[in-house]
Amino acid sequence: MEFITDGKLYQRKGAVYMVYEESPVSGLPGCLTTLKLDGDTLRMKRVGTGGDGTELYFEKDKRFSSIYETPFGQMGMEVLTRSVENRFDLETLSGGITVKYDVSLEGMAEGKNKLEIKVM
Repeated sequence: MEFITDGKLYQRKGAVYMVYEESPVSGLPGCLTTLKLDGDTLRMKRVGTGGDGTELYFEKDKRFSSIYETPFGQMGMEVLTRSVENRFDLETLSGGITVKYDVSLEGMAEGKNKLEIKVM
């Protein structure tokens, strides 16, 4: 699946922040998503309708548990990050990030995922 959106990008204390509004295509309209890229870690936080309080943290070989908010209710979620590849250039504020991770939703559904973010 591919999702293209406009957002804001800024740098603070060596970390890069990407902020964008979710669209109806993502299933989370009314939600504001913030991504914080700091070295080889990525944190995602959503606030707003349908995603309030959702937070994910990606760091290689680390396991992160949280509650995933959906329009249909909450689900326990666990993420095991396999890799975080940071190709972001702090001077030009462009580049990309690739995260490979395993996810488990309340032990009912498991999958391997790849998240690619490109900033142009």
